[in-house]
Amino acid sequence: MASESSGAFIRNIAEVPWREFPNHFGGALSKPLVMPETAGSRHLDYRISMYQPMAHVARHKHQVQEQIYHVLEGEGLMEIAGKNHVVRKHDFIFLPPGVEHAISNSGLVDLVFLVITSPVTDEGKIV
Repeated sequence: MASESSGAFIRNIAEVPWREFPNHFGGALSKPLVMPETAGSRHLDYRISMYQPMAHVARHKHQVQEQIYHVLEGEGLMEIAGKNHVVRKHDFIFLPPGVEHAISNSGLVDLVFLVITSPVTDEGKIV
């Protein structure tokens, strides 16, 4: 990893280990690329996720966080406010605070997607 005294850095994705975060099941793995614990970020959580077929995250909502999902490979189901939508390569999803959602891999190959979340914590009221 190349880093600057300013806190800026260049890192290869292979250097970041896969993790299974709470409420993620069946091979729903993520690499936390930029977040407070890995990069000292204050406003962004940026990760790449890979869900094996049948893997999923439990239905949930965020109080203040906004999220963007960007599908890179595979296909699955994104549940938004109780309605399922097929998502596949090049689809992106915007989720404002307070919207219940879940994503699962209903396809035949790994579902790979980016997740960008701001702010990094979900404390506070729905805006």
